[in-house]
Amino acid sequence: MKLCFLIYTYFPYGGQQRDFMRVVKESLQRGHEVHVFAFRWEGVVPEGVNWHRVPIRGLSRLARYRFFTRYVKKQLDDLAPDCVIGFTKMPLLDVYFAADSCFLEKAQTQRAGYYQFTPRFRHFRAYENHVFGPDSTTQVLLLSDLQRQGYLKHYPDCERRLRLLPPGISPDRKVAQRDVQLRNEFREEFSSDEDEILILQVGSGFRVKGVDRSLQAIAALPETLRKRVRYILVGQDRARRFQLQASRLGLGGQVQILTGRDDIPRFFAGCDLLLHPAYEESAGYVLLEAAIAGLPVLTTASCGYASYIEKAEAGEVSPTPFSQQDLNQRLEMMLNALAQAPWSTNGLAFGQQSDLYTMPSAVVDVIEQHTAKSNEAVTLT
Repeated sequence: MKLCFLIYTYFPYGGQQRDFMRVVKESLQRGHEVHVFAFRWEGVVPEGVNWHRVPIRGLSRLARYRFFTRYVKKQLDDLAPDCVIGFTKMPLLDVYFAADSCFLEKAQTQRAGYYQFTPRFRHFRAYENHVFGPDSTTQVLLLSDLQRQGYLKHYPDCERRLRLLPPGISPDRKVAQRDVQLRNEFREEFSSDEDEILILQVGSGFRVKGVDRSLQAIAALPETLRKRVRYILVGQDRARRFQLQASRLGLGGQVQILTGRDDIPRFFAGCDLLLHPAYEESAGYVLLEAAIAGLPVLTTASCGYASYIEKAEAGEVSPTPFSQQDLNQRLEMMLNALAQAPWSTNGLAFGQQSDLYTMPSAVVDVIEQHTAKSNEAVTLT
């Protein structure tokens, strides 16, 4: 089959982009012809992928998005693909991979009242309606039940088109036990002795990931505990705002911010706790990746995969509505209990026993089934 994937930008370290790449590679392995339309592509383009660079036209982001749609529509008319798969909400899609949560829900709960009168609101509401509205036939692939609840609240007629996917953790992230030698090598590289507590946070988009909440929680620790902590943040975003916050909180010398990188399993092995108090997160692969590597997790219920942390008993989940005091208390409790609590052992066992690795295969199954049904319907008419 000839498959066309639409994504505005590809870079190696975003959750949406990692999902996209896994699905693309699965499609290639099954022998499908793969075309990708994107403004930008950072990193290596896999062999077999036909990347169509979309020109950047327009002074504003919204204008560029609208140009993307017009440009791609013309290209698709000539290319005549069997299926168009989007990783962002827009017209033209046969299948939408829901890497994001419901826009209308976020606009209603996270924005001021005047937001609904802005051009940005009108644009994204219209694009979301193309996918979820009552006249749409787009098949929607969801990462978590949290997403499903949000979409059904605002688009109740779309339920028959929603498909919940299993997680798609890369199988190479599964380990039988924590690697003591790797931990020692990591801590030596970062000049950290065993008395120091290394708190890790991983993710691009520091504001949405709740980095401000992490810094406040660390600053609220009792002094003797706080002095033992080093916070390591890994991801793609502008760091200055959070460096200034750390300085204001008296944590300047205890915060280390690194750009996105490929050796995150080393960080899982070397650190003592993953802290991920995101404001909202459709899934949160890093939660599962850390847990199955034996790293205890502290996160928020607004993350789609927080339910897996609870199910595995691999850490703590701060409930909704969010309370900074609750997060502070859970962090202090977890740091004091790291040596005794079974979070690490539970996470390792969960990774061995659970089906956490099949998302790419499930996505391509849906694409193939949807395309076969569409072709059958065309033949019958």
